[in-house]
Amino acid sequence: MTSMSPAPGFSSASAPVPDYACARVTKCLFPVAGLGTRFLPVTKEIAKEMLPLVNRPVISYGVEEAIESGCPDIIMITGRTKRSIEDYFDSSFELETLLKTRQKIDLYEKIHKISSMANVLYVRQSEPLGLGHAIAKGEPFCRGEYFGVILPDDVFITEDGVQPVLAQLIDTHDKLGGTVVALERVPPSEASRYGVIQSEAVGDGVHRIIDMVEKPSAVTEDALAIMGRYVLSPSIFPLLARERPSVGGEIQLTDSIRRLIGSEPVWGVEYKGRRFDCGTQKGWLAANVALALEDADLLPVVVDTVKKGVGSKDPKPL
Repeated sequence: MTSMSPAPGFSSASAPVPDYACARVTKCLFPVAGLGTRFLPVTKEIAKEMLPLVNRPVISYGVEEAIESGCPDIIMITGRTKRSIEDYFDSSFELETLLKTRQKIDLYEKIHKISSMANVLYVRQSEPLGLGHAIAKGEPFCRGEYFGVILPDDVFITEDGVQPVLAQLIDTHDKLGGTVVALERVPPSEASRYGVIQSEAVGDGVHRIIDMVEKPSAVTEDALAIMGRYVLSPSIFPLLARERPSVGGEIQLTDSIRRLIGSEPVWGVEYKGRRFDCGTQKGWLAANVALALEDADLLPVVVDTVKKGVGSKDPKPL
């Protein structure tokens, strides 16, 4: 991994945990104000988080994960073109009435559940100044308590009997206190896309983080990278307020988490589950195919389409 100078004041001993660390994590921020330029032109008017992943929008996977992790309070950090997200999680009286009138009770219950499964609040990020800037917008809702963060582009799927990824982080926070981030081991060729850590393993996939850097340019071996799930200390907010743009000309969350090291514990967890990167067209398409292949009704459609080359002028069966 690329070399990094240690964060100032770091000690391998666990730092004292603030009193507010004892409270249960019940709130989760969703930074969704990005412009979705990788999906243009479709995202000119449609929020990328509302693109379908098999049978529901991408963002719903993250919201359901937050709820299943014990976070009923959802705070969306939105932008000007994200009205469709607000509409999706709002009630639809006319549609619900129509479905009940036509005795389509199963559909009615599915639609009604969307608007009733969480307390969803919204705040605008007027300028796309980076993830750190987006998280800072959540301070009025999360001041004085630890909170979760879900980046909905990363869709995590866990098997039956395995906790959702955010719940895995919350569980580590409950046991050890402090800030916790999700980790995945990535090859050197991919490390420059992520925040990368230096750490001391403490067992069972948990790491005490010594240092971290955003999008390192020179990585020569497999690295532990930060993926789109966090449990953050409210101490992050004053750090973000003082942060200046760095990589990409944006305010980076990684920089402020790095500044926490030494004053509060910062942990990483190699999560259990599968991750689909739905922030790119290729990743989103791959996720749709992979999840469709696991659906008994859609599996034959996918296999048949691939074999016959349906839709092509010159079908080329595999």
